[in-house]
Amino acid sequence: MKRQYTFIFLLLSLLLGMPSCSKFLEEDPRDSLDEDTAYETLQELFQNGVLSLYNHIGGYNDSQGLQGTGRGVYDLNTFTTDEAIMPTRGADWFDGGFWQGLYLHRWGVNNDAIHDTWEYLYGVIILCNKSLKKIQSYAEKHPDEDTRIYAAEVRALRAMFYYYTMDLFGNIPLLLSSDLHVSDIEQQKRSQTFRFIFDELQDAVPFLSKERSNQPGIYYGRITQPVAYFLLAKLALNAEIYADDLWTDSDKPDGKQLFFDIDGNQLNAWETVQYYCRQITSAGYRLEADYTLNFAIFNESSQENIFVIPMDKTLYTNQFIYLFRSRHYNHAKAYGLGGENGSSATLEVLETFGYDTPDTDSRFDFCYFAGPVKDLDGNPILLDDEQTPLVYEPWQVSLDLSGTAYEQTAGARMKKYEVDKTALKDGKLINNDIVLFRYADVLLMQSEAKVRNGEDGNTELNEIRNRAGASPRTATLENLLAERQLELAWEGWRRQDMIRFGTFTRPYSFRPQVENETSGFTTVFPIPQKILGMNKAMKQNPGYE
Repeated sequence: MKRQYTFIFLLLSLLLGMPSCSKFLEEDPRDSLDEDTAYETLQELFQNGVLSLYNHIGGYNDSQGLQGTGRGVYDLNTFTTDEAIMPTRGADWFDGGFWQGLYLHRWGVNNDAIHDTWEYLYGVIILCNKSLKKIQSYAEKHPDEDTRIYAAEVRALRAMFYYYTMDLFGNIPLLLSSDLHVSDIEQQKRSQTFRFIFDELQDAVPFLSKERSNQPGIYYGRITQPVAYFLLAKLALNAEIYADDLWTDSDKPDGKQLFFDIDGNQLNAWETVQYYCRQITSAGYRLEADYTLNFAIFNESSQENIFVIPMDKTLYTNQFIYLFRSRHYNHAKAYGLGGENGSSATLEVLETFGYDTPDTDSRFDFCYFAGPVKDLDGNPILLDDEQTPLVYEPWQVSLDLSGTAYEQTAGARMKKYEVDKTALKDGKLINNDIVLFRYADVLLMQSEAKVRNGEDGNTELNEIRNRAGASPRTATLENLLAERQLELAWEGWRRQDMIRFGTFTRPYSFRPQVENETSGFTTVFPIPQKILGMNKAMKQNPGYE
């Protein structure tokens, strides 16, 4: 039970009460601490300069947090893909065309959610810079005390936020100081930021703990070596994308020709992925025999989860809205919770899972509600007439359901996390930790890297398929992209995967290509126009000029 270990995150949530730092390059982002006394001892430095930063991985408001909230990192990575759709249902879910715009790749340069996500990511980066300045100042005043582990952890955390920012926005400013003025910033090529992130993580690893981050204790929810290894593997896996500074010219680097220094050896991108995946395996991570344990109400015992957002409905304000916004109102009411009758699986998802066929992948029932819906006691859930059973109709989903017979019931709905029937705030405050990184992805990365390097990736792929009770498949790129959908549904990886496999800009159900999309310009989001207006030296990403 996580209540035995509340001290670490009580520090995070109660000591500081830090704001979201929602203005890009705010010159002096303040918290409630007395700047003259908050960093006087090593313990205060640790609490206020390191632990405080973890308040910002989860979130309570839109566009805040890496997962759990709406209109932020997760939604930009999910509802822009063939994985999920937010259908317009009459008066519900049009929201000024926002959700349709994401799905159709018509988001524009003045999109508030994209701007707010930029602000969030850079807000945390600036706070990391501020902490590093405090750590350096403390080290200069106390040369006999070792602060290297604190600096390494903050650098690794900052690198992770740069990873998300670079992945979304491509050519971004690289800010290494909290004292910069807006006019002082310089926009870097994506390849330069990519190498910076990789080097920062490599430099930090020797000083990071080897402990598990997903399990309660002093390192619960923090960056440790396995978390850094996962990020290094993910960076190398996407090296062909991140090393490409002109992604609209249909030419990209070859991963076999992109090299990284690993313990004095020059390994290509695919060999580098495999190296860091093996490091995670050697640390003792493994697949859970029961897939659903990773997403259970109390999932801290998972041997598969690597990095999570710790959740406790009575201690933390981090929200998880994805189940809430997907369930039909009556479905949610039957659980004693709330619902918004929104997000659904696409037709492509149904086809990949083999839904409604004798060969439906077993993971479909773990990840989606479809067909007749029952309450937690197994009783049928009824519509408002209290006679008609609620039946989700997966094949009837479309971009705009308004006025159709399936306006309220079309679409397979999110199920992945076990329902916490004691959840608070309509089901948005739960005890299931939010899974960010897990070992199944490590095996899929390793398999893919082997295939891209001309090797056999069957073992890793079929270890995952065996857990699901699925028949073996040959590890090809086509099969691996499908397997990533099957295994990682709703986990926020689909946009990155589609870009890497070259399928993000293709047309799919209800989504024609936008003009000139074959160039690949939509594979990154535009630099928000408000940000460009603050510094005329910054340039818009190609295709959005």
